[in-house]
Amino acid sequence: MSLRVNVRMLLAAGVIVLLTACCLLFVAVRGAAASTPVDKKLSFTCPFPLIGLQKLDVNIKADFEVPAAPGGTLTTSGLTITVTVPDKAARGLNLVGAATIEGTAAAGVTLVNGDAKPFPVRIPLDVAKTDLPPSGTFTTVATGSVPTVTLAKPGKTTLTVGDFTTRLTPKKADGSFTGIGSFTSDCALDPGQDAVLLSFDLGDKPAGRQYTVAGKTGVKALGATAPLTGGFDLSATSATVFTGGPVFDKAHADFRLFGFLPGAADLEFVADGPQGGDFAGTGFVSRPRFTTVLPLVTLIGMPVSSGPGCRTSAPSTAELRTGDGFTMATGGALTGTYSLAPLTGCGAFTPYLSTFVQGDGNTFDLVLTPR
Repeated sequence: MSLRVNVRMLLAAGVIVLLTACCLLFVAVRGAAASTPVDKKLSFTCPFPLIGLQKLDVNIKADFEVPAAPGGTLTTSGLTITVTVPDKAARGLNLVGAATIEGTAAAGVTLVNGDAKPFPVRIPLDVAKTDLPPSGTFTTVATGSVPTVTLAKPGKTTLTVGDFTTRLTPKKADGSFTGIGSFTSDCALDPGQDAVLLSFDLGDKPAGRQYTVAGKTGVKALGATAPLTGGFDLSATSATVFTGGPVFDKAHADFRLFGFLPGAADLEFVADGPQGGDFAGTGFVSRPRFTTVLPLVTLIGMPVSSGPGCRTSAPSTAELRTGDGFTMATGGALTGTYSLAPLTGCGAFTPYLSTFVQGDGNTFDLVLTPR
């Protein structure tokens, strides 16, 4: 009888360690500044039969992103939760013939977003099947699918650790149950620690930003690329919308018609009407509307069109999206595509020039650097 009690006690130790990991999984998924690595350690105390209260430690590592403004979501990547189970648990489980351990858990946290009411969340998680060594410590990992949480309110946002429950089942090498069965256990955060794993102020709208632009544009029909420089200024008008966009310097593209006739064209992208876009995650989507002007086009070194009247007959609208790793503070990649309408105002060669310029699949590949 004493052996059974001790085995149950030791199994509970492993259970509670895994429980702690599951709890922290959910909180960590929701808690850190944009594109910020987190390495968090917390201790929990769990009651055990005979040996009393035991302290357990869990280590969580991940990279997190928070929304730039209300209406955005919290996301995570690279999450790793490592739990070291004590030697006593391994030896105790082996005494009843256990070769593996697995189970489920429920992690609870409380989310407070601005002036909204506290929102308790309970998340089901899976404890991965883990092989047990004959003795010594071993590590386990708990994971789960965490639903996306939208932060709708401006103001201070916090996530606080709540209650944790887990249920584990040890099994023999052949997959059958041991005589212990499944166990449910609870665990509490040690006092004196900061139970708030995330705390930040979510502003009404992001701050305005100014960037320098470097990159290139590709004109598909010509089979040519042109280096681009310029600037990109944006000003938030709400939590999710901004005005402004790219302003490019005059560009120059060299090309070869039919693969052998050398040509060149100057390019200007002239804004057409108000510019703007939407904030998305830690970046944005910009939708610049512009007319493309070809003030000078040459073939074999001879001008075939000159003057600002040579331009697309209708404006283009590009959809430019920031790339992975982009943040408003540090900048990063911005890419997209656009179409070019037939040309007009290019003189006698207008129809021919249009054939070599108009079409879909033109590209912007840019890098924004904060000023």
